[in-house]
Order: sequence, then structure tokens, then C-alpha cells
Amino acid sequence: MKNIIKHKIVVGALVASAMFTSCGDDFVETDAPYGINSESYFSSQDDYYNALVGAYDVLQSTYVNVIMGEIASDNAHCGGESATDVIGWQQVDRMVQTPVNDNLKNVWDWNFAGVQRAAFILENKDKIEFEGKDQIIGEAYFLRAYFNFELVKWFGPIPIKPEGQFVSGDETSYPRATTAEVYAYIESDLVAAKGMVSATAPEVGRVTKGAVQALLGKAYLYQDKFAEAATELDDVINSGMYHLYGSVEGESYSNLFEYMAENSAESVFEVQYTGTEGAGFGCLQCSEGNVAVGFSGIRGYSGPTFEGGYGFNLPTEEAYNAFDADDMRKDVTVLDIEAWAAANPSVEYSIGNQDPETGHTGYYNRKYLPRINDNQGDANLTQPNNYRAIRFADVLLMAAEAYNRGGLSDATAQEYMNEVRRRAFGDENHDVIATGNTLTNLIWNERRLELMGEGHRFFDLVRTNQAAGTIDGFTAGKNEVFPIPLQEIQFSQGAWEQNPNY
Repeated sequence: MKNIIKHKIVVGALVASAMFTSCGDDFVETDAPYGINSESYFSSQDDYYNALVGAYDVLQSTYVNVIMGEIASDNAHCGGESATDVIGWQQVDRMVQTPVNDNLKNVWDWNFAGVQRAAFILENKDKIEFEGKDQIIGEAYFLRAYFNFELVKWFGPIPIKPEGQFVSGDETSYPRATTAEVYAYIESDLVAAKGMVSATAPEVGRVTKGAVQALLGKAYLYQDKFAEAATELDDVINSGMYHLYGSVEGESYSNLFEYMAENSAESVFEVQYTGTEGAGFGCLQCSEGNVAVGFSGIRGYSGPTFEGGYGFNLPTEEAYNAFDADDMRKDVTVLDIEAWAAANPSVEYSIGNQDPETGHTGYYNRKYLPRINDNQGDANLTQPNNYRAIRFADVLLMAAEAYNRGGLSDATAQEYMNEVRRRAFGDENHDVIATGNTLTNLIWNERRLELMGEGHRFFDLVRTNQAAGTIDGFTAGKNEVFPIPLQEIQFSQGAWEQNPNY
């Protein structure tokens, strides 16, 4: 069913030779081996399609955004083998990250690789005409916006180049744009995409109009543009294209994060993964599998249902206890390893990092634990679990927040929020009737419960000014964004300043 993945495997080598390679260190690296460049490429419909496949390919490396987004928040400890295992993640857990952090540099490099690949298509969009061209160009606009949105969330002001790809030397002549300018650029790309892409995906895993509008609504929400956010998100909700998984016959919420529910009607945008290719630590971003899943697996595990892993991204006891006892999301979201082992006597597992601030909690991120499967190569690097990047539940809760915080309609906000809660509890007995600021706080808490383990919590806390006092070690005026990698500051030769207080 992962059609875009199949094509990625076939054409990946060709595309990598034609455009920016995500394995490179610098966001301005533009080597084009074998003589393939914009002059000799984009002469057929297949060239545009293959270039689009190359842009999608970088999405798989965004696993790092997800796992670090949880570790950075109050939802999870870093874990791992010890308190120095993947030191960059350990620093983020403690909020002591510096500009010399290989893992933050991965976020920078890999997302800029995505920007580059999408920009390569867009700067050549007028070369030829063919049927279906608008869909491909629209998807490229979406992907550039998606990667830039991730970058502005993590790093704040970033350089932008509307006319196309960055090339060597641009780092000294293109300043970091303001956050407002970056968001305006994202909005422009998504508005363009909205008029081009279809409501239904031409292949499983590709962008739809609903995905475009959901991301646009999210970008508006991050800027407190509540009326604009509500308009876009309402269109998604009222499109009839999506529903909460488990709300129709034959579906069960308990299966939402199992393979059977991948690319379901709850998925507004889903990053596709496969376990059919091997991978290695020398190029983690080259894996077609979801690396975050293997890293989140239970250390030394043997037993039913799950495969083992490296024991990172461990939910805290406080996060687990944030759920009501009768909330079905509790045990779908978090695995209590002691309870699981007691119920399954064949289970064996080990404990790694025991640092009280960053180590073992007894809980695991069940949504993205590795399930038993037949993946190839290093099982910890090639897990095929898709990432539900934008779920319909997220859209409902974003819309609820926009209606409430924008003073548009608390009744509509309640309706959207209660739709999510009725699935969680199986009835209407837990509906909210609060209004005003009380409702705002309930919506924010609902987002935590519904989306726990999915990489959104840190950024929700930052954008709603709740991070200080909620995240241990968080310093206001500093930790709202992460440091620009030192190498990038050096490459700019004084054109860029580091983020404040780093």
C-alpha cells in the first residue's frame, strides 16, 4: 500500500545524483555528479515525478524531529544505555544543548535537504507542460513549506531563498529572515499548493488538499491568527474526507497505531516507511525505515507483540498518570513494562540508563514501539511503522483552540473537543462544558493526552508560553528555540548571529 515508497526505492539513486543530497553536511551543498543538472534535467514528465519522489524521500529523516520533540518536553526522558548515550539527545532532555550538537545539526541539515529538493523542482517548474503538472508542483510547494515549518519551529529565524535552491556562497549573502518573514513564506507556498493539489491522493502517501489546508491552519495557529486557522481547519473537517479511526464499523481505536490503520481516514498526512531495505549508522537518514521506532524499543526485549530496541524516549510516570483511568488512550499511548511482563510471563527485558533525571521510567511509547515484522537488515534501523504527521484528531483540537482563543465560538470549540473525547472514553459522559480560559486550558491538556508520543508537545508548550515552569531546565528567552549549529554560523562569516543566550 505504500506506493510512494516503492517508487522511492526504484528512482532514489537517480534523483540523489540530480539534486541536493541529504547526506551532505552543509545546507548549501549542491554537488551534481554525472553531469545531471537543471539544464539537462526536467525534459520530461518522468523527470518531474522522479524529482518529487526525491523530495518525499527526505521526509523519512524527519524521524529525528519526532523523537527529539518528545524528549525535549515534559512527556519523556531520553533513556538509552546510559546518561551519555546519544549525548545530543541527553543534552536536549536536560535543556543544556549547545551549538555543538550533532543531533540538532541533523535536524538542520536534513530539513534543509528537503527544502533544497523541493526548491529544485519549483525553480524549474516552467520548463515544460504536461498533464498532471499542477499536482506535482503543488506537492513541491507543500513539501518546501513542511520542511521550512519544521525549521522555524526548531530554530526560529532561518535563511529563505524564494527564487530556488541555495548555492555555495549564499550563506554569506542571505541573512536569516525574521520569524514573521519565514511564516509568510510558508503561507505563500501553502496557498499556492491549495489551488493545485487534488482532494484525493494520486498515490498512497502523497499530499492532498486536506493536508495542505491542515498545515496552513497549523501555521496560522502558531502565529495566533485564529480566524484564518479556523477557516482552513473547518474546510478539512467539513470536507467529508476524514474521520476519527474507530468511529465506523470494522474499526477499533485500539488499532490506530497498528499497521492495519496506516493511511486510514484519520490520517491527513502520513510519512511512509518500509522495512524492505537495509540501513546502517553511517547514514541514518538513508534508511527507508522509521529509525525512531527502533530507538524507542524496549531494551533487551523478548516476548509477544513487540521487537526490542535501544530504550530511548521513555514516557514519565507523570505523563502516564495524566490520563484518567477510564481513558482508552492511556494504554494505547504508553506501555507499562512491569504490568506487561506480569501479564505475559515469557517477557524478558533489560534496563539501561538509570539516571533519575533522564533514565528508565518503566514506561515506553507504545504508539511507536517496534511490532514484530519481517523487516530487513538491522531491525533497529528499518522499522516500517508509518508516522501519522497530521491526524484528524489534531485538526479537530487545533480548530477547537482557534475557535476558543479567537473568541469565535466556545460552543464550536466544545463540539470539536468533545468529538475527540467521546472516542477516548466511549461515551458522552466526559464532555466538556467549560468556556473562556478554563476551556483553553482543557484544550491544551487534551492536546497533550491525544498527541502524546507524537513529537508535538514541546512546540505546543512554547507557542502557548507554558514551557517555562513546565519543562525542567527550560530558560525563558533562550530555550524557545534551539541553537543554530556552530558550523553554519562559521560558514556565514558573520552574516548570521546565534540565537540569544547560546
